[in-house]
Amino acid sequence: MASALHTYEFGPTDAPTVLALHGLTGHGKRWEHLAPLVPQVRIVAPDLLGHGHSPWTPPWSIEDHASAVAAAVDAHVPTDRRPLVVVAHSFGSAVALRLAHDRPDLVKGLVLLDPAQGLAPEFALEMAQNSVTYWGYPDAAAAQAAKRAEGWAAVPAEILDGEIVDHLIATGDGVAWRVCAPAAATAWSELARPALLPPPHVPTRIVVAERVQPPFVTADFLARCAAERGDSVRVTRVDTEHMVPFLAPETVAALIREVL
Repeated sequence: MASALHTYEFGPTDAPTVLALHGLTGHGKRWEHLAPLVPQVRIVAPDLLGHGHSPWTPPWSIEDHASAVAAAVDAHVPTDRRPLVVVAHSFGSAVALRLAHDRPDLVKGLVLLDPAQGLAPEFALEMAQNSVTYWGYPDAAAAQAAKRAEGWAAVPAEILDGEIVDHLIATGDGVAWRVCAPAAATAWSELARPALLPPPHVPTRIVVAERVQPPFVTADFLARCAAERGDSVRVTRVDTEHMVPFLAPETVAALIREVL
């Protein structure tokens, strides 16, 4: 049985429900910044396995993440409000795609924000090794500076300040994000698996962050979507770094409304 995920909820309880999945090393509370832009929507946003206040114990495969998310939907969303639109960022997009295939009764549309999957094994290895080598910081100022250097340079200061308050925890020799380090390293391995296309006929919007190099959204994935999914998949490009939910929130909100 899937472990119960810590889950946040934003917006009116009687509104159409959107499931929101954060990226690697993130947490569900990040989606509270999107809620004011879609006031007619209820957002259900779990912490993924190994992240935030959800269980940190393995296993941590994409299938395990999807199973735990499905259980969270079953627990938090009444059957008459399913299937859902799913908005997902980065690693969360790989989980969302797996969920759409495994539980088609739960997913009626996808909004994938700079989705990471199908990465080159050499790149995934480098990122996994870096996550182990550079895990943790001497203090909050160092953690904040690292975020700014990792694609958060243009993220509003109040959002990064909130990240420090909500998601940074003390360790024996400094601070670290509230994330299980082995689970994070494992996620990079999972992202080196072949990319999964959206299920046929599921309306899907993909947002590509054009300043990310090397890109998380591979040319092969986009070409396969165009060739095999046709008009059900549409691509939007934004001139931002990777943190699309914070850097292009109006675009994200508009796509959610469109798919709804």
